[in-house]
Order: sequence, then C-alpha cells, then structure tokens
Amino acid sequence: MPSSVRTTTLPSGEAVPVLGQGTWKMGEDSRRRSDEVNALRLGLDLGVTLIDTAEMYASGGAEEVVAEAMAGHRAEVILVSKVLPSNASRAGVQRACADSLKRLRTDRIDLYLLHWPGSVPLAETVEAFEALKKAGKIRHWGVSNFDTQEMEELVGLPAGDGVQTNQVLYNLSRRGLEFDLAPWSRQRGIPLMAYSPVEQGALARNARLDTVAARHNATAAQIALAWVMHQEGVIAIPKASSQEHVRQNFAALDIELTSEDLADLDRAFPPPTRKRGLEMI
Repeated sequence: MPSSVRTTTLPSGEAVPVLGQGTWKMGEDSRRRSDEVNALRLGLDLGVTLIDTAEMYASGGAEEVVAEAMAGHRAEVILVSKVLPSNASRAGVQRACADSLKRLRTDRIDLYLLHWPGSVPLAETVEAFEALKKAGKIRHWGVSNFDTQEMEELVGLPAGDGVQTNQVLYNLSRRGLEFDLAPWSRQRGIPLMAYSPVEQGALARNARLDTVAARHNATAAQIALAWVMHQEGVIAIPKASSQEHVRQNFAALDIELTSEDLADLDRAFPPPTRKRGLEMI
C-alpha cells in the first residue's frame, strides 16, 4: 500500500485505509459498467484497496462489478459486503453469503456486515457470522446503521465483541452521531465507516465550503471528504464511477486541514449539542 494512503486499525489489529471505494448504485446500468470497473481498478492501483458493496446494491449487480474490477487483484483487496436484515437468520446468512461469494467470484469476504438492525435476534446473526468465520467464508464481521444503544446490546452478546466496524451515514451535514456514538466507538477502538461522505454530491455544491476549499486550491467535495478522513477512527467510502472522480478523491488524502479550517467548518456545520437518532439514507 502506498505510504500516501493513511490507515486506521480494526479491533483485530489489521490496518485498513481511511479511504475506501463505495459501490452503492453501481451495477444498475450495463452501459456504465466499463466505467465503473475501470474506476475501481484505478483506485486499487492507487492503493485504495478497501471496496465496499452489498447484496442489496443493484440486487447483486454491484457485487458482480466488484468481481470484475478485482480480477487478478483479489489478494490486495479488503472486500466488504453486507447481508440484508431479512437474510440475517442462521440459515439465511449462510445462503446470502454463499450467493455473494458466487457473485464476487471469491472464496472469502474480508468484512461481512449486517446492513441494518432487523427483526432477527441479534444473537442469532452473530452466531451465524461466527460460523462463517470458522468455515473460512468470512474473515471478520461488523454491522451498519447501528446507533449507540444497539451497539451496547451487540457487544454484550456472546462473541459480540468480535464486531470490527459500524458503517454509518456521516458527513459535515450529518454530524448527529458525534454526540455519543462516535466517542463510544473511539473508546472501544471500533472504527466507523462513513458512507455518503459528500452527502451524495450535495456538499460538492455547498458554498459554505468555498472559503476552506480556496485555501487549499481544492474542491468543496475534496474538503468534505478530507474532513471525514480527519476524524479519528473513521473510514470514508465515497463512490466514484469515473477515473477522474477517483483521482479527485485520492487527492483529498493530501489535504491537511488546519485549526482555522476546522473552526470555520464547525461554524458552517455546527456539531450536535444533544442526542439525535441515527440518520440513514
């Protein structure tokens, strides 16, 4: 991994890049498939080796795009995928994982997440994850869209302390989790994985970022992404469907936000002063 790609550490002790590649909405249009594959491949070439996907994305189509992109590079990829809550029973997890492995054309998923809390007892899902680990089908497991109370329940379960990450909606315009979930996670060494770090492109058009962007000769989107990656124990997973977008995201790694920048961003996007429910999109 190039030295320019900073890392954070999972509870397992494994280092992972603070910049990954998201795939939400990939695989939905066959006309864009070549561009999507080439974008992911460029990211891998640059050292952005964490790729996040899910069985839900394009009903498995995104996993197929990832399979094509990582062909010949599987050993260097930190592969993340997610199981739907409707498939989170003991038998359902086994079937869903097998289907994902087939679409991904690999024998293992490095980090397998429960996509959001559902009706299946959490203890049952954790048991199923642990069985997959024992079978060598996944290396680690985690969750997504879990608020603090749900994380407390999780880590209190047998083997619940095996959770490696919590993937959540987090960006400058969605800072509610900073009140309790972020400090709770940092204290326990459980990284947050931030999806939609540029708010699906909305922050790229937000004039409140222009002053800081001008200081760094950067775009508003790059500042928004750099801010997420500046946070301790946070991994950003923006989606980029073109090679130019990948390069722009990668360049955000070199932006070093100053105390003045951070103060300006706090004024423009104030941190929370009370508990809010965890946001999802």
